[in-house]
Formats: sequence, structure tokens, C-alpha cells
Amino acid sequence: MHHRRDWKAFTEKALNGGLLTVEEGLSVLAAADDQILSILEAAYQVRRHYYGNKVKLNMIINAKSGLCPEDCGYCSQSVISQAPVPKYTMLDKETLLAGAREAMARKAGTYCIVAAGRGPTERELGQVIEAVKEIRETTPLKICACLGLLGEEQARRLAEAGVHRYNHNLNTSRSNYGSITTTHTYEQRVETVEKAKAQGMSPCSGVIIGMGESDREIVEMAYALRELDADSIPVNFLNPIPGTPLARAERTPAAKALKTLALFRFVCPSKEIRVAGGRELTLRTLQPLALYAANSIFVGDYLTTSGQEITLDHQMIEDLGFEVEECAL
Repeated sequence: MHHRRDWKAFTEKALNGGLLTVEEGLSVLAAADDQILSILEAAYQVRRHYYGNKVKLNMIINAKSGLCPEDCGYCSQSVISQAPVPKYTMLDKETLLAGAREAMARKAGTYCIVAAGRGPTERELGQVIEAVKEIRETTPLKICACLGLLGEEQARRLAEAGVHRYNHNLNTSRSNYGSITTTHTYEQRVETVEKAKAQGMSPCSGVIIGMGESDREIVEMAYALRELDADSIPVNFLNPIPGTPLARAERTPAAKALKTLALFRFVCPSKEIRVAGGRELTLRTLQPLALYAANSIFVGDYLTTSGQEITLDHQMIEDLGFEVEECAL
């Protein structure tokens, strides 16, 4: 399996609209670790073609925590989780606005309003819409909402209020889905992304690596997101949280994480590939290398886990000779 490949051919394919075969995709994930720099170099040529050396920063606010009726095995906010997480209902407008100002201070171009739950209630939707209108009037931020499963009418109202982007992750492959959650289906997730897209919101959808999926399933996920035409793809690496069903999952090795990011860059060449939750834990000292394939990161904390100090992220970008893309519109 470990014969040396001409990874440059993958660059050519990606830049010429070609699609890696399953076998080629698998070869990226299975490559020997001494191939990492060659693979990242090939991925970097694609990244550079579309994004130069710019890095998009996204900041997340956990607008409603815990209290979720769904049974997703990776999530500390689920009804079946024993993890001690903050539990609160939807944050008020002032708090969401303060978060937007914080995003500006961190040079984040995109502000993500995330709420735990199956989908938004009428009251929650109203609260988000009110905050979004004011954020749009007072900041140049790109706003991404992530509120769970949406109805058509709900999607329309969010778009009308000025939400630029809607996030709903596929999380894992269709075939692995049932082992992660039983309270909703993979299809329902795809439908929500389609509804957001139909209302003119930019689709954001990604994955969580490290939930018992096979390499073939990782390739399937990349294909599924290409098919969905997701503009923004957060690649999370499972941070196994004590008290959740996946608490004992093994950490994805850093080298495997880098190969995965390169795979997503080859398969979805022109899209925003974001190193998302778990990057500090999974990549550890190799975090900077991720930006040769990815062009976006979350700054600050995640939903119930901490991120690293913002100055470290700014330094990392500067040390690479890259630059922060301050306006994400």
C-alpha cells in the first residue's frame, strides 16, 4: 500500500475539476507518515490557487447550551450525556451582540451563533433574528447560524434577517450514522442543508473525524460534501468528552488528521476547509501544518471545550507568513 505516489497529479486533478477515485482518496489517508510533507505541498498548491495565503477566522458563541433531546454520541450537550456542561436557554440579544464585538476584536470575519437542540422554537428563532438584524447593522461580520433541523419557513426568515450562512454538519458517513445517533437521520441533515441553500444562505457542513469510521467512510464524507456543494467545511476531530458514549474513543493521530485535511482539499478544492473542534488536542504541535491544506480555523472556545489563547493563533498565522482575512464577505 505504501508505494510512493505522484501527489502532484492530485493537485492537477483538483485544479482541473477532476475528482479523486476512492482508491486515490484512500491512498492519501493510508500514505506513510514520511509522505506528509509531499502531500501537504500538493494540497497547498490547490489551497494557494483559491485562497492565496489568507486565513479566515471564525468565532463561535454557544447561544444555548445543554438541554438537547437528541442522542448524538459525541456530544456533551445531549440528553444521554453525563458530562457536566453549562445548561442555559437562548442567550439574550445583548449577550449575542457582545459576542459579535468579541469576534471583531479577535479579527474573526465570521461569527457563528450556535444553539443546542433538535431545532429552534418560535421564541428562539425570534431571539436570534432580532440579534442578527442588529449585528448586521453595526458590524461587517459574516453571520453563520447553527440551530439544528430547520423548516422551510424558518430558513426563509433567517435568510431574510440577514444570516449569510447556515451550518448543519453531516458529522459522519451515511453508513456510520446510525451508530452515532438514533433520534434523527442522515437524510434529515442533508434536507436541512438543502433548505438553507434554497433560501440563498451559504451552506456550511462538515464532519467529525474519530468516531469509529473507516478510511473508506472518510472518503465518502468528502464526496458527500462535494455533492452537497457545501461552501464551508469544518473538519472536527473528536475530543472524547468524559460522560459521553464516545468518551473512550482514541485520539486521531496528528499525521492522520493532516492527511484527512489534505484529502478534503483535493476533493473540495475551492471550498473553505476549516480546522475545527479538537484541533489543539489532535494536532498539538503540528497545528501550523494544517493551514497548508486548510484555509480557515475557529478562534477562541468551542461549544463546551476550550480553544487556545487567541494571540497564539494570530502568531501561528504570522509565523507561517500567512495573513488573516479580516472581512469574510
